[in-house]
Amino acid sequence: MTTTISCGHELPGALLYAPIGALIIERTGLISGANASAANLLGESDPEPLRHSLIYTWLKESDAETLRHMVDVHFQAPVETRAGWTRRMTIPSGDGSERPVELTLSPFPESPEANAIVFVRSLERIMTAERRFAQIFENLPVGLLVVDSRQRIVKANRTLGADFGYSREELIGQSLATLIPERYRAAHRDHLQGYVKRPSSRMMGVGRDLTGLHRSGQEFPIEIALTRHENASQPLYMAIVTDITHRKRSEVAMQQTNAQLEEFTYVASHDLRSPLRGIADLVSWIREDLEGQELPPDVTRNFERVAIRIERAEQMIDDLLNYARIGVRDPQLETLQPREVIDEVLATSNIPGSFSLDIEVEAGPLKAARAPLSASLRNLVSNAVKHHGSSSGRIRIEVTEDGRFTVFTVEDDGQGIPSGNEERIFKLFHRGSTRVEGDGVGLAFTRRMINANGGMICVTPHGEMGGARFDIYWPRILLREFKDG
Repeated sequence: MTTTISCGHELPGALLYAPIGALIIERTGLISGANASAANLLGESDPEPLRHSLIYTWLKESDAETLRHMVDVHFQAPVETRAGWTRRMTIPSGDGSERPVELTLSPFPESPEANAIVFVRSLERIMTAERRFAQIFENLPVGLLVVDSRQRIVKANRTLGADFGYSREELIGQSLATLIPERYRAAHRDHLQGYVKRPSSRMMGVGRDLTGLHRSGQEFPIEIALTRHENASQPLYMAIVTDITHRKRSEVAMQQTNAQLEEFTYVASHDLRSPLRGIADLVSWIREDLEGQELPPDVTRNFERVAIRIERAEQMIDDLLNYARIGVRDPQLETLQPREVIDEVLATSNIPGSFSLDIEVEAGPLKAARAPLSASLRNLVSNAVKHHGSSSGRIRIEVTEDGRFTVFTVEDDGQGIPSGNEERIFKLFHRGSTRVEGDGVGLAFTRRMINANGGMICVTPHGEMGGARFDIYWPRILLREFKDG
């Protein structure tokens, strides 16, 4: 199908209504036909004003000269050898701005001897996308670099340059090996060559430590992700390089802390327990030596107090050992129904009949470790009774969902927590009240269990019911570090 337009030449109907501009030109560059898209790109409301005008007048002088040369070469070549030429150019606007376009000069099938067709495509969206990509590439807080198939750096952002001690300009054109320690270069070269043959987004060095080479000669730990970087002229590959020095330091500090804790608990279980046993034996022997003699009531009471305090000290040692052991995530995950977990907790908790319970569950099942979750809830329910401040009261247990967490809330209408003690109550051996028996390890245990399994616990000293409110955020979706832990 063809359609005749007012300029006197016939355009295929598909081109007449196409979203890309199409202009029919003669050897001189005179426009003899155009579609509406071309008129719109050249700042006209319809094709009529383009009629019998030179195409060069619509371009900047430098671009017009380039197009004139392209047209001359096109018509001088034999018809059978003519091929399309494409160039990026700009079209001036009346307000002084410029519109980037792409011009493609091709033979016009209807009259190749006398005419050619120029396709005009707006590049504004493409240029905007390129600018946005360039801004993202430059400003991301992780190192980015683009390399070619010969492993030469063709682009790098400021973050990568700062991480390795170079400016971006110094890195362009350098071999990627500049950033890699000598002992890794051969393996890295083979790895990248394998990636070129079978490109797919992937992490490098999974299961082993990778290091980058700073300009100073020092090495630092990094993570690298590879992906193909789309490019028309040649295959390019983008590497996302993350400096994980701070994370490694944290891991080392955590390992040292755990090692020190293990050493401390060893001392507590051996070097402290033995003297306590010795004291207990001495007290027992003294009592045996005094057996049959009438002792003053104060002496008898003191013997009982010594026995109680030895027993309490031994219990504190046991609590320290338990506190160290619960710092490891429980790997036994199962699908749990929140209501069933609450019912199990209540069945094993000593809640007086004078306390009423409100239970509201608005959350679906979660995959979690049953034992630490149940133990955490049991401790909170027990504390709600023990520290309530009255022999009767009300406890509310609520389960909701918040992002990747299932939130278990335990709240009471008791005396609450004194202001300023929100963090102190989680300290080991801190007792919230001297009027209540205990050694102050329950909440410390609870937070350690929750943190070890990827969750967190928050406290509100005085909630809506007037008493303390505790929120356990237990993960329904585990982050990678807890999955691999």
